[in-house]
Amino acid sequence: MTDSKYFTTNKKGEIFELRGELNSDKKDRKREAVKKVIASMTVGKDVSALFPDVINCMQTDNLELKKLVYLYLMNYAKSQPDMAIMAVNTFVKDCEDSNPLIRALAVRTMGCIRVDKITEYLCEPLQKCLKDEDPYVRKTAAVCVAKLYDINAQLVEDRGFLDMLRDLLSDSNPMVVANAVAAISEILETSPTPLNMLEVNSQIINKLLTALNECTEWGQVFILDAISNYTPKDDREAQSITERITPRLAHANSAVVLSSIKVIMKLMEMMDPSSDYISMLVKKLSPPLITLLSAEPEIQYVALRNINLIVQKRSDILKHEMKVFFVKYNDPIYVKLEKLDIMIRLTNQANIAQVLAELKEYATEVDVDFVRKSVRAIGRCAIKVEQAAERCVSTLLDLIQTKVNYVVQEAIVVIKDIFRKYPNKYESIIATLCENLDTLDEPEARASMIWIIGEYAERIDNADELLESFLDGFQDENAQVQLQLLTAIVKLFLKRPTDTQELVQQVLSLATQDSDNPDLRDRGYIYWRLLSTDPAAAKEVVLAEKPLISEETDLIEPTLLDELICHISSLASVYHKPPNSFVEGRGGVPVRKVLPPRTGSTTPEDAVQTEAAPQLPQATVIPGADSLIGDLLDMDLGPPTQAYGQHPPPMAQSAPVDLLGEGLDSLLGGISMPTGGNDMGVAGAPSSVAGLGDIFGFNPVNSYVPAQEIWLSAAAGKGLEIHGNFARRNGSLHMDLTFHNKAMSTMTNFAIQFNKNSFGLLPSSPLQVPMPLLPNQSVNASLPLSTTGPVQRMEPLNLLQVAVKNNIDIAYFSCNIAAHVLLTEDGEMERKRFLETWKEIPSVNEKQYEITDVQHNAETVVQKLKNNNIATIAKRNVEGQDMLYQSLKFSNQVQVLAELKIQPGNSTFTLSLKSKAPDVYPMVYESYQTILHHA
Repeated sequence: MTDSKYFTTNKKGEIFELRGELNSDKKDRKREAVKKVIASMTVGKDVSALFPDVINCMQTDNLELKKLVYLYLMNYAKSQPDMAIMAVNTFVKDCEDSNPLIRALAVRTMGCIRVDKITEYLCEPLQKCLKDEDPYVRKTAAVCVAKLYDINAQLVEDRGFLDMLRDLLSDSNPMVVANAVAAISEILETSPTPLNMLEVNSQIINKLLTALNECTEWGQVFILDAISNYTPKDDREAQSITERITPRLAHANSAVVLSSIKVIMKLMEMMDPSSDYISMLVKKLSPPLITLLSAEPEIQYVALRNINLIVQKRSDILKHEMKVFFVKYNDPIYVKLEKLDIMIRLTNQANIAQVLAELKEYATEVDVDFVRKSVRAIGRCAIKVEQAAERCVSTLLDLIQTKVNYVVQEAIVVIKDIFRKYPNKYESIIATLCENLDTLDEPEARASMIWIIGEYAERIDNADELLESFLDGFQDENAQVQLQLLTAIVKLFLKRPTDTQELVQQVLSLATQDSDNPDLRDRGYIYWRLLSTDPAAAKEVVLAEKPLISEETDLIEPTLLDELICHISSLASVYHKPPNSFVEGRGGVPVRKVLPPRTGSTTPEDAVQTEAAPQLPQATVIPGADSLIGDLLDMDLGPPTQAYGQHPPPMAQSAPVDLLGEGLDSLLGGISMPTGGNDMGVAGAPSSVAGLGDIFGFNPVNSYVPAQEIWLSAAAGKGLEIHGNFARRNGSLHMDLTFHNKAMSTMTNFAIQFNKNSFGLLPSSPLQVPMPLLPNQSVNASLPLSTTGPVQRMEPLNLLQVAVKNNIDIAYFSCNIAAHVLLTEDGEMERKRFLETWKEIPSVNEKQYEITDVQHNAETVVQKLKNNNIATIAKRNVEGQDMLYQSLKFSNQVQVLAELKIQPGNSTFTLSLKSKAPDVYPMVYESYQTILHHA
């Protein structure tokens, strides 16, 4: 009979019957009862009432029964910590059993029971198991050290487990070595302080390489990842390590292959780039990468994302393997798009004909997304390979002739880029493009076509008619199209002023008077000012020669690429982002991996500069018209000088055009700029560029300081009474204390110490209290704080436990840190980064709060929050409601994004929060409450 019988419903009272069976004298009946209990637990039934009865079954020699009891214990020990202690003696006894399987099972289970009361009892058995004669027990114990470190790091360090773990790296059994490496890697990632004692050296590397050949596949991955963190002393050592790793490239497991490639890519940086050995390695790296592309689609995708990085770093590895990236009809779309991207990166003059033939074929597929990407790829080929540009343009024209709407629109978008790359070369096709003007309905295609018309207005006879046709529905156009149309008409006016003056006045009026888009209004006022005051400057600005676009616009910035190469075979290489951008809350010391300086090309000073180089900003995102958050890219900071519903004074009517007079300058003089109602200043003079402080009318000041509270009463402090608060001054955190001596004796020798806390706060200098403190006297002291101490999660997060010592006694008290003083001055995000982060954070992380009884308007709210390190990124008005988009950062580097909705006349504000660490939301809410009600 199968085990499914244990999941069937029992008609009798189950708990009562199971208790009777568990206490049966018959071993078979007892084993069956434990199986029923595990089955009930598996389907979600609460069988915790049977805890004592199941624990009694631990005293058995039956390995199957013992495993089941241990499984039950791991599940319920946390909810029954007092009962779980009953099992400790059995664990200790099992750790000395003659059967190594039972010894390993006991130490593994003790490591999985995350109960503080049991942790102390685990130490002695674990020490014995780490030195056990059986390798299976030792490898299990090695992993248990990492689990124990996660529960109580200080205990692991004090008991010497780290040294014992390091000794296991020299073990004779390869699986023990692999598990020791895995445990050490985990500890290094979660350790709040650097652990120098676990650094890898050349002696340990040799031991790891020896164990590599006999490990299981996942053991090999752990060892290879550890080796990748080691930087050899010289070229010879790098070659020696590479030779011993190269056989792993033929492994059947794709993770082992990618980990091996990661190590080899890093070591190649240390070798002479012109040596024959490098050429040999390049040839060896190609076949395993190609083999990965014959796996299932999911593995193909991961491999392709990694290959994308490798090709950007060393394109010669796969330069002769273009055909393997040709798309198959049954490839999933995500694989097709990645292959397409790599094809472009490998395209050169030798294979461009082959690639173009493929891309033209792809452009006739049924998958619309893939067709769009294929058409864009043709344009990228034209930009990358100049010799084939004409052939690419011809291919695009053939595709336009198909009259397939989305193909035509994508072709026009890429042809605009080709015009930018090769000016005055392919303008003969403009007439063909204009024939398709009526079919364009996508914003990017319409904007591209408008750009082409404006850029080559002097060559298009009816350019004014074409652009005027777009003005009829100007208000309904996407912001991208509106901006491009405004610029194109101004270009047309500067090139053909005699018959387009009415057209330019019309578009300037639409942009400045009838638009709610501040970006469009600002550009309109800038053009208006230039045309009315300085025609020469207008020509220089608007008709300036444009820089040619680069061949590869989507290459990853070199410093970031080097870091991602060090993370091949991890999620970072799939996301193409460094780990710290999507992994938070590990609590470990962030260590940025970089490639070693390439031999013969970089000085030590250059290496330092490379390591400290800033991360490349994320690519610009053009938001959709229906996206509220998307509009952030176009928002104004600070209150507008004029409400949206009001119009500036109308333009002064220009004098009749004198065709035989001064020409363009006289026409430009007829366009007057209103002196009021614009966003550029007053009296017709452009305002100077102001910082954010100038925009809001204030300079940065120290944050709000709450009143002092009684932290320690005289009764609890044996006569010492302490009042205190927290303050942020000049970018530093301070604990302000007032000591009252209410005892009969003099107090001296004051000292202070903090317990571990959520934000790593500790005194950055000794407590300075003027001494002696006489009876009935009071004295003030300010203690500067740093955030570099050990971290331990507190509940609530801003709880701080303090001990104050003097010559009388030691006093203990707890206090809550004012949440807003933990906000740092560098919490302001760039608008683009704000938008990207908002989109990246899942909607389940969003939470709303209501702040009641607020007697401030949007302008004063912005100022108060800015004073307390909550930066306003953007502001908009939607149907009379002010929306503030804000960012802030706590001292532990946790960033939070906020949306504050303010309804004029309503004292209740709505606060929406988004962060990758939702645990800090109560502190953010407290900060807003404090600032808006008291600051």
